[in-house]
Amino acid sequence: MSRKYYTLCMKVWAWWWDIKLGKNTKFQGFSHFKRLQNGKISIGSGCYFLSKKTSNKVGLYCPCMLYTTKGAVIKIGDNCGFSGTRIWASTSVVLGNNVRCGANTLIMDTDAHTDDYRAGKDAPIIIEDNVWLGMNVTVLKGVCIGENSLIGAGSIVTRDIPANVVAAGIPCRVVKSIN
Repeated sequence: MSRKYYTLCMKVWAWWWDIKLGKNTKFQGFSHFKRLQNGKISIGSGCYFLSKKTSNKVGLYCPCMLYTTKGAVIKIGDNCGFSGTRIWASTSVVLGNNVRCGANTLIMDTDAHTDDYRAGKDAPIIIEDNVWLGMNVTVLKGVCIGENSLIGAGSIVTRDIPANVVAAGIPCRVVKSIN
């Protein structure tokens, strides 16, 4: 099936779920969008979602998934790209413009253990403009990643990352500054 077919189907799906899609947003494969009561999902213009088995050249297959719990918000800026990315918002996840998420990226503002008081409170995530998240990056609750930063493949981001840096590791730490 063609990208035009998937894009048309996803536009209908987004309309049905009251998800705001910007102009020229394109899809390869079927992404999964779900928002619970009073949740909001908005996607800027010129974004693309790679969810088809053959669209991911590194051999990983996972459809892109955006999920909000009651009253939560996912806001994605313009010209962002996703490949098998999963975003789960219990409070808010905000991505700026020109954010790229490598294959199998996970972004969660919650521990997802609502019955466990030890898990702690959910906390919003902000990823500023021109950020690149490498393959298999996990971004956890309460994190802000500054503009023009690059997060290395396989990293787990547990704390804020400043602007204009390369960061990597478990836990993710600044490796060098970008001039």
